Amino acid sequence: MKSLGVGCLLVIALSAVASARDIYVNNLAGDDRFDGTEPATQSARIGPCRTIRRALELAAKGDHIVLAASGEPYRESVTLQAGRHSGFGDRPFEIVGSGATLLGTAKVPEDAWKHVGSEVFRFTPPRKSSQLLFLDGKPAERVPVEATAVNMPELKPRQWCLFQQGVYFRTDAGRMPGSYALEYCALPVGITLYEVRHVVVRDLIVQGFQLDGINAHDGVFETTLQSITCRGNARSGISVGGASRVLIANCLLGGNGEAQLRTEGSSHTRMVASQLLDSSAPAIQSHGGSVETDPAAADAAK
Repeated sequence: MKSLGVGCLLVIALSAVASARDIYVNNLAGDDRFDGTEPATQSARIGPCRTIRRALELAAKGDHIVLAASGEPYRESVTLQAGRHSGFGDRPFEIVGSGATLLGTAKVPEDAWKHVGSEVFRFTPPRKSSQLLFLDGKPAERVPVEATAVNMPELKPRQWCLFQQGVYFRTDAGRMPGSYALEYCALPVGITLYEVRHVVVRDLIVQGFQLDGINAHDGVFETTLQSITCRGNARSGISVGGASRVLIANCLLGGNGEAQLRTEGSSHTRMVASQLLDSSAPAIQSHGGSVETDPAAADAAK
């Protein structure tokens, strides 16, 4: 009887691995009523999902979620959590970005700007903490402000600052903020990982989130972030916390607001063949945890 029980468990485990599949997402041609089993529409029910969130709802352990690089960014915030969003040692759960962009910004409503004097206008974001302002899809020129400052700094045209939880922007003479393509970080985190194992996220650009591009919150093990660009996120490009163990391989982190890489708790982060550009903020901000940097060739991460 004992042997039979072990055999049944083995059959179940092998069946789970064998049933792992690709789930396709296309934010232009897809539909969340589709089953995600095909990259192109086949019938009224068969074809790609429209959102990553729906694909995660359909996913089982060890599946691959494959994004189409449609040319249009995926504007959503998603979470991978314990259970079906983990993988196996020989078949990790994957998000394959295919070079697509996961974007957390939204347009600042024209009527949200309040005139405060001269050509300076103020916008109060719905979530008050870290924030960035984007002009024509790129981070606008920021004037830093100390947390203890009691006066707002002088701004030149098209510069901005974060002062007393408000976003201040100076226009060119005779122009209103609504005449510019201005966006702010509207969504909190691009991808949150929580209590997952054997996960790979690769080939993705993550930009414009209010906190972190990717946050390995806690209990994240045997997880690799590979060939990812995290840029223009208001707090950090990648944050690793709790007891997580994460490999960052062939990634580029730059232009983030407070740090390129943020660590906390008893986490351990290993970096291989990756770049942290510290022009906008420190390369690493540590609130605990450890970071191991390995400049070895990219092959070491494969």
